[in-house]
Amino acid sequence: MSDTTFEAIAMIIYFVGMIMIGLWAYLRTTDIDDYMLAGRDLNPFVAALSAGASDMSGWLLMGLPGALYASGLVEAWIAVGLTVGALVNWLVVAPRLRTYTEVAGNAITIPSFLDNRLHDPRHLIRWASGIIILVFFTFYVSSGMVAGGTFFESSFGMDYRLGMTLVAAITVMYTLVGGFLAVSWTDLVQGLMMVAALIAVPLAGIMHVGGVGPLVRAVREVDADYWALVGPSVSLIGVVSALAWGLGYFGQPHIIVRFMAIRSPREAIRGGIIGISWMLFAVLGAIGTAVVGVAIYARDAGRLANPEAVFISLGQLLFHPLVAGFMLAAILAAIMSTISSQLLVTSSALIEDLYRTVRRSEPGSAHLVIASRTAVFLVAVVAALMAWTPSDTILALVAFAWAGFGASFGPTVLLCLYWRRLTATGALAGMITGAVLVALWGNLEGGPGGVFDLYEILPGFLGNLAAACGVSLMGRPDPGVSEEFDRAVAAVRA
Repeated sequence: MSDTTFEAIAMIIYFVGMIMIGLWAYLRTTDIDDYMLAGRDLNPFVAALSAGASDMSGWLLMGLPGALYASGLVEAWIAVGLTVGALVNWLVVAPRLRTYTEVAGNAITIPSFLDNRLHDPRHLIRWASGIIILVFFTFYVSSGMVAGGTFFESSFGMDYRLGMTLVAAITVMYTLVGGFLAVSWTDLVQGLMMVAALIAVPLAGIMHVGGVGPLVRAVREVDADYWALVGPSVSLIGVVSALAWGLGYFGQPHIIVRFMAIRSPREAIRGGIIGISWMLFAVLGAIGTAVVGVAIYARDAGRLANPEAVFISLGQLLFHPLVAGFMLAAILAAIMSTISSQLLVTSSALIEDLYRTVRRSEPGSAHLVIASRTAVFLVAVVAALMAWTPSDTILALVAFAWAGFGASFGPTVLLCLYWRRLTATGALAGMITGAVLVALWGNLEGGPGGVFDLYEILPGFLGNLAAACGVSLMGRPDPGVSEEFDRAVAAVRA
């Protein structure tokens, strides 16, 4: 059999596995709490790997190794920022969010939690955050579908639209029928595939070049400054910007929703240990992949034209075609895990945060599950239509999404969990300030000392904090807020 046939067999096995998990989860999903949060019964191992897999996407296996391969270890600062941000997120946000979402009206989405926590009588917080999620995640999902179509086009020579449709159809199928449980367990499998591939490639590469010593010498011959974390091409603003990526974790709905589904606040700490261990192995594997790539390909454009293909090329070089096929499936797993998580969060914003708010009567649980599945399908169709002809506009908007979510939701979530004086008006002012600053700052360049080259999440995040605290101090929260805050804190301490 040809190499392509072996790789196709691996892909088919992977796709069948994802569909089977979706059908298994369907049999265990009976009401809206099951569909949106798996009944708050997720074990810490599944929650941790699900959060990691839905977070990283194809960036971990292609973007990060490609940047490290092309520019050296200076590109690792963003990985440092993300790892520290993820660790703080698990330790600081996860236990309190798990507890407080139950105290605050058993909220099952981030917008409903903010609304319930702040006792917003006009539901403006719920509407604003629901619309932000709906709009930006639709673009996010679309970009994932673009990545899936491009993957099949570059790896198998398949028509872009056929590849995009295949990825979209299978991801939508297991997300639509199995809900949060299916997304979480497929994320678990996908996360294990990703980290296994990222460990296997560097280890095989080291053996291929003859050991660690020959590897280091080969890299030094290509670039004597490869190992430097600072250099003439790296500015202080560049390092700060890279580290600031970690601030985005506090406001990513598709990541922090995993904290709400975990079984107990105590298990959130266990989940953090598991999640950060997974992330360290994955990031170190990505760095190792890039280093091996430099040693083997010596940055020769004739041997490796596209730096972001270094993981794919090494997998095909170092392993049997069937194993290389599973390496390719790991990239697809990274893409699909993010699409499925974002689809579910977007549908929850549409149904739980917007649809239920405008209905005069409370719909039944079965009706809400059907409506949520319909929303997953509709959002996927819109995203697929946007991805049908890839445009720079979509990709440019996605570049703002991490900063946009991090700056608009991150400070608000932290203040909700740790500051009883936050008011609904203050939170709304902060969210708007953070989002506007991200949009404005991201379109500016230069400035005194190159200040406008700073990653826009940092000014947006700080602006949100300042506006939320300033406006809240001029008002008074609802009397019931303080009592709920005390109950939530006591529950966490207990």
